[in-house]
Amino acid sequence: MIHVCSLAKLHDTVETTGARHVITLINGSTVLTRPSNVDPTNHLFLGINDIVEEIEGMVAPDETHMHELFEFVHAWPREAPLVIHCYAGISRSTAAAYATLCALLPDRDEMELAQRLRHASATATPNPRIVALADTVLKREGRMVAAIHAIGRGTDAFEGEPFSLPVS
Repeated sequence: MIHVCSLAKLHDTVETTGARHVITLINGSTVLTRPSNVDPTNHLFLGINDIVEEIEGMVAPDETHMHELFEFVHAWPREAPLVIHCYAGISRSTAAAYATLCALLPDRDEMELAQRLRHASATATPNPRIVALADTVLKREGRMVAAIHAIGRGTDAFEGEPFSLPVS
């Protein structure tokens, strides 16, 4: 199971779910205390800004980040849940969760997985740059981008409610 949340809900989500693996997608300068029950080797920190194009002084998601993400999720043993979070739990984390589903379920339809994401979270608005990069790395030929475009922008919110996605 994959659980998605905001930074503010990280510790509660890890504790409630029993997760032992965490993926963090936040600005590199954001102060973060890793949950005590998550070993440092089971924590992937991607210091990226929530942007869709290069901006001086910011770190745009790139293909290297996608390779790190996919290496981490393929190594995740799935004995306990995985938590993916960003600052608000709306954009970077939902894009990473969708990309993770597409990576771990290579034979599943991109639209089906995007609809699963929308059903789980009304506020999910996946970062389009992360989705496009993942689509390229996974060789999904634009289908991931099209599926996320088809489900549309989520409802506006300051912070997303935690949600979960089965990996099946």
